Amino acid sequence: MGASEKSRRRLGGARLTCPYCGLPQERVATIEHDWVLLEPDMNPLAHVVPAEYRWIETSDGRVTVYGVCPPDPFQRCRIEHRLACPEQALPDLWPWLTSLRGENARQAERLNEPEAPHTREEWPDAG
Repeated sequence: MGASEKSRRRLGGARLTCPYCGLPQERVATIEHDWVLLEPDMNPLAHVVPAEYRWIETSDGRVTVYGVCPPDPFQRCRIEHRLACPEQALPDLWPWLTSLRGENARQAERLNEPEAPHTREEWPDAG
């Protein structure tokens, strides 16, 4: 049994089943005395995860959001299961990018709309 497994047992962490997808999620204590459901066995490099979604394990097995930018390039973090859950909508990780994508979609629609034919009645000065 590893050190993190001992900490998890001591702090009451457990593997639970996600009610949306049925896959396991790990209940972990936070330093704020709350609980968060993390993706089990997933430790991506912290710099590839948006700052407000990085959960860093502390020495006692609890986790905290790590918003330091840029993080150490070798720092690992945890992510919430809801980010990896195939049955839940992905949150808006970068609002400005979502806005840009929406505007680009509207712009693409305008480019692909067929132009209405112009008649003489529409242009009173033409003729």
